[in-house]
Amino acid sequence: MTTLKPTGSPQFTNTFKEFAFWGSLILAFLFFMFPLYWMLATSIKPRAEVELTPPAFIPFVDFEPTLNNYVDVFLKDRAGAGLAETDTESARAISEFPTTLTNSIIITVATTVTAVLLGTLAAYTFSRFDVPGESDMLFFILSTKMLPPVVVLIPIFLMFSQPGKLVLDVLHSLSISLPSGWEASLQTFTLRDSYLGLTLLYTTFGLPFVVWMMKGFFDEIPKEYEEAAMLDGYSRLEAIWKIVLPEAFPAMLATSVFVIITAWNEFIFALLLNRNNANTVPPFLYSTIGYGQVEWGRMAATSVLYLIPLAIFTYLARNHLLRGVTFGAVRR
Repeated sequence: MTTLKPTGSPQFTNTFKEFAFWGSLILAFLFFMFPLYWMLATSIKPRAEVELTPPAFIPFVDFEPTLNNYVDVFLKDRAGAGLAETDTESARAISEFPTTLTNSIIITVATTVTAVLLGTLAAYTFSRFDVPGESDMLFFILSTKMLPPVVVLIPIFLMFSQPGKLVLDVLHSLSISLPSGWEASLQTFTLRDSYLGLTLLYTTFGLPFVVWMMKGFFDEIPKEYEEAAMLDGYSRLEAIWKIVLPEAFPAMLATSVFVIITAWNEFIFALLLNRNNANTVPPFLYSTIGYGQVEWGRMAATSVLYLIPLAIFTYLARNHLLRGVTFGAVRR
């Protein structure tokens, strides 16, 4: 009786699987990285070569790279209609990009610090104490993320336009009066065109995510760590500061990245609420479309410059981020 043997050897099978794995990984990498490469390549193309058909892909081979687009990001002509190749330096003025980039950094940092700090404290409370109605409160916090922010655009616009007037109406309904000078200040107070307005708004959007994420991380830290510290004479606050927070720091850093990305990229509310002052880069990037033709090179250069701070932060925090996203490996 003859026995049929498999024609493929185990070595060939393993080699094929490894080849298929790395081939799929390389294809996925190229698929997701190509838009970034195309943005970078477009940012260094001369204006005449941006819309060529077929397109030019490789610098120094298909086209001579130039830094004019990056210069144009920081400069504009006095007419505000974009830069032409023949513009003289005397006809140019500094653009709004440095200011909007600074505004984005200030608002994003303030939002991240506030949201992570408040969310971490709330998450620790939910994780360590028996809070009455905890499940309902956590569901309510989560439910705020189910509502698309754009549906509350008009109410937020009205609230931010005259928040002082709303406060005065509430005080008057309670028969509480303020000095005339205070009432006059509240009447004119607004959260539009300010750092405070967008910071409060972005913090509100990021806080539910921080609470839910950090609660899961705190649940993975054994309570015995704090109990042992308090038995050694530490107060609860000292135990939190010296024992819990160092353990949770990678998780806080990983959570803060998501808050940073949300605040850094937000467009609609920044465009509507901060049109005149404290405006951020996304609306400025939209304004670089130009007149008559799209300024693709300038838009690509602006996008690259806007991406750099976030990329630097992510690179510097990469080790903590890896530990933060795998924080669930901690077991009792």
